Amino acid sequence: MAGPPVNKKVDVKDLLSEELPSDSRHARQLVRRQMIAETVIAEGSIRIEDLTERFGISLMTAHRDVDDLVSRGLFRKTRGIVSAAPTSLIESSDVYRATRQAKEKKAVAKAAMQFVEPGQAIFMDDATTVHEMTRFLPAKVPLTVITNSLVLINELKEVSDLNLVCLGGQFYNWCNAFMGHITTNEIRRLRADTVFMSLSAIVDDVVYHQSPETVETKRAMFESAARRVLLADHTKFERRALHHFATLKEFDAVIVDEDIPISHLSRMRSKGINVIVADGERSG
Repeated sequence: MAGPPVNKKVDVKDLLSEELPSDSRHARQLVRRQMIAETVIAEGSIRIEDLTERFGISLMTAHRDVDDLVSRGLFRKTRGIVSAAPTSLIESSDVYRATRQAKEKKAVAKAAMQFVEPGQAIFMDDATTVHEMTRFLPAKVPLTVITNSLVLINELKEVSDLNLVCLGGQFYNWCNAFMGHITTNEIRRLRADTVFMSLSAIVDDVVYHQSPETVETKRAMFESAARRVLLADHTKFERRALHHFATLKEFDAVIVDEDIPISHLSRMRSKGINVIVADGERSG
């Protein structure tokens, strides 16, 4: 199958990650579906037949891609037309998040490893930035990792000397994670050294997320860990979300990337927030 052509409404450079192998069918499928999602979000609605021409795919493949996005609650499909659903979950979707700010997420995740020591028990949420930490964990074993993320479970299940505790509950397809009261009840029965998490938006030094179920699950991890570490690339400071989670001062550390505006960095530090800039301080 030919790769999707560059379309002026889709910034391909923002979507592709250097970490995605070019020969991976799953990787190509993930990128294509994200590009389709970007296109539908930008245009509001589009005929499925038009997707075949725009992305160089068959009608069957187009319907399969659209059906996957519809199943995640992101879009509606009626009479051959796919349209953006009136939902706040679009930016939370793992398809939408998977390859955005890949370089920044990797740097932030690497910096977060300074808070991981062999022998610890750590919570890791379903955030894609937290997922970037998995590549560094084998160097820190033995470890106990507690997670609600199906992606992390599959990634870590073969790591030697890593005790993997999988949190069950109701499965949410749009984020590939387990959430809800069953999940939070299990979390509250545990106690970890550190929780690593990321959320959607930071406004006035307060953290927010679009999904109330996500907030509930992350809050349970937050309250069940001795130390709390927030991973936040600079784009989090440019977004808005509905549900309040916590203030930045409630975290023991807030790790950001080098592109964080100096105004945000100065303000947070003046308030006594422990901000760590991944890959060293920016000058100026």
